[in-house]
Amino acid sequence: MTIRVFIVDDHEVVRWGISSLIDAEEDLEVTGEAGSVEEALARISSARPDVALLDVRLPDGDGIQLCREIRSSYPDVYCLMLTSHSDDEALFSAILAGASGYLLKQIKLTDLVGGIRRVAAGESLLDPAVTAKVLARLRSPKDEEDPLAKLSAQERRILELVTDGKTNKQIAGEMFLAEKTVKNYVSNLLAKLGMSHRSQVAALGARLAERKRQGSEGS
Repeated sequence: MTIRVFIVDDHEVVRWGISSLIDAEEDLEVTGEAGSVEEALARISSARPDVALLDVRLPDGDGIQLCREIRSSYPDVYCLMLTSHSDDEALFSAILAGASGYLLKQIKLTDLVGGIRRVAAGESLLDPAVTAKVLARLRSPKDEEDPLAKLSAQERRILELVTDGKTNKQIAGEMFLAEKTVKNYVSNLLAKLGMSHRSQVAALGARLAERKRQGSEGS
């Protein structure tokens, strides 16, 4: 069977290169591509891929929140994250979002093709040791004090929406705020939590939600 692949990367040259590589393989076929989260969500339904190859960093969001939305709407589509940077928090977020693999763009082309085939077969490209480390962080967070204590009620709500994968524009619409105001809130969030990336905020939110769920189950 032919494995159908959907490529999401904001660089046209990268998309062209990966597409050329995939189309040269008899058992692989590119059925669609996009350069942003918005384009991907609009096109993926008609593309009907088996595997979505997602860049972690996109101009209107990130591949991790896109992965979360794809897995929620199209559970039969496997997501393979592709990034230029090794980032523990992004890897943590990718696992929570349901990604089947996380690869660096520096890998060999043959390894990328092999990775697509393995993910399409239902395998995971996530190192078991890394996955175990993530699960351990969920069960026993190092920081036992409330990381949200320094946040205002408004900032806590925005943290929840960021965790849900909402963009600044979507948060602005939901909270009846200007998009620029939301951007300022997110910047304050990052500063107060000592973080530098939106994906780190999402990972923290997911971790706290998991702790709350486990607490309610144990009571």
